[in-house]
Amino acid sequence: MHWYVDGLKKYTVFNGRARRQEYWMFTLFSIIVSVVLTLIDLALGTSPVIGTLYSLAVLLPTLAVGARRLHDTDRTGWWQLLALIPLIGAIVLIVMLSTDSKPHTNAYGPNPKEAAAY
Repeated sequence: MHWYVDGLKKYTVFNGRARRQEYWMFTLFSIIVSVVLTLIDLALGTSPVIGTLYSLAVLLPTLAVGARRLHDTDRTGWWQLLALIPLIGAIVLIVMLSTDSKPHTNAYGPNPKEAAAY
C-alpha cells in the first residue's frame, strides 16, 4: 500500500527513476480502487461520476510514475504516448515498462535498486 501512497505524494515528480515494483504496485492499487469505485457508482446509480472523478484525480500521478519507470529503463517519459496507438502501442509500452532497470546511474539519476532500502 505504501507504493500507492508514495506515488500519490510524488504526483508531479516527473524526474528521477522508479523501480518496477513501485510502478506495478501503484498500478495495481489504482486499478483496485477504480473497480471498487465503479461498483459504488453502479450501486448508487451515479455511473460514471465517481469513477471519472477518480480517474482525473490520479491522471498526473499515473503519468509521473510512468515517466519515472521509463527513466529507469533509460527511456524518456514521452514514450507513454505510445499508448495512443491502438493495441500495438499499448503492448510495446507494457514491454518497456516491464523491462529491468539499467544497472548503473543514467541520465535520469542513480539506480533505485542500489539506494538504501527503507
